[in-house]
Amino acid sequence: MTVPFRFGYKASSEQFAPRELLDYAVGAEENGFDSVFLSDHLQPWMHEGGHAPAALPWLGAAGEATTSILLGTSVLTPTFRYHPGVIAQEFGTLGSLYPGRMILGVGTGEALNEVTLGQNWPDPPERFQRMKEAILLIRELWRGERVTYEGTYYTVKGATIYDRPDQEVPIYIGASGPAATRLAGRMGDGWITTSGKAPELYTDKLLPAFEEGLEKGSREPGSVDRMLEVKVSLRPDREKALENTRFWAPLALTPEEKMGTSDPMEMQRLAQELPIERAASRFIVSDDPDDHIAQIQTYLDMGFTHLVFHDPGHDQADFLELYGREVLPKLRAKVAS
Repeated sequence: MTVPFRFGYKASSEQFAPRELLDYAVGAEENGFDSVFLSDHLQPWMHEGGHAPAALPWLGAAGEATTSILLGTSVLTPTFRYHPGVIAQEFGTLGSLYPGRMILGVGTGEALNEVTLGQNWPDPPERFQRMKEAILLIRELWRGERVTYEGTYYTVKGATIYDRPDQEVPIYIGASGPAATRLAGRMGDGWITTSGKAPELYTDKLLPAFEEGLEKGSREPGSVDRMLEVKVSLRPDREKALENTRFWAPLALTPEEKMGTSDPMEMQRLAQELPIERAASRFIVSDDPDDHIAQIQTYLDMGFTHLVFHDPGHDQADFLELYGREVLPKLRAKVAS
């Protein structure tokens, strides 16, 4: 089975209150998007003007407010704040309420969302192994009865998820390095990564690692969704499109610059020191829809099958309408041809 091309909307929980974000999810469906993916943060990157609605109740509300659009997390960490067994129950319920519409996107997490609650923050290898074990446990709970599990990090004794859909909720794995990307190819239903980095990272490292994972898992090349969060800022006024990226300046910080930072106030201070050009460096900033689409096309040419567009502006309703009118129809025509 080959996955279809899809175009989605990134609902930014770090930027908008839950009711406002729900309105945007409805707007995304009305304007022709195929999916809505929500980030799951305990704390935002920016203290002033930041938000952090909980993903799990919001997904239930979004399922009721919409009719057919796919809904998922990009990404949730099922290893520290959440026990994998809790996530298995939560997404069993969501999948039962909205069959065929829910996607569980998982990742290894960020200190910003975990250490505030007193969680220890281990090195990347342990975080990776925890995520892998969590995925295995969640699937075992969805597929088995009276599950007893003794893992390296998690233990379950005689557990049953009583409400689960006939169609299992797909698990997408968020990855920005080769090891996790290889895991996504080997055992994920989808792979999630982000745009705006050097092209060689995708063509020389990540995509080959994904293909290696597919081969190790004996899976068909087109059977696993390749999802990319594409950071875009399209407005008729280019200066406005550029300035809109200011709120998301933390994305431009290097891992070294934000190393160990778990306080939104400190993250905001670091980000505000960046010039606007660097704040915008991860985004496709445009005032011409055709030029904008040409830049997006490079990711389709790389082989990504599911582009989820993340716009940084506070005027999200304008973005959704503009994309629905000027961008999505042309992108669909391109993939159809």
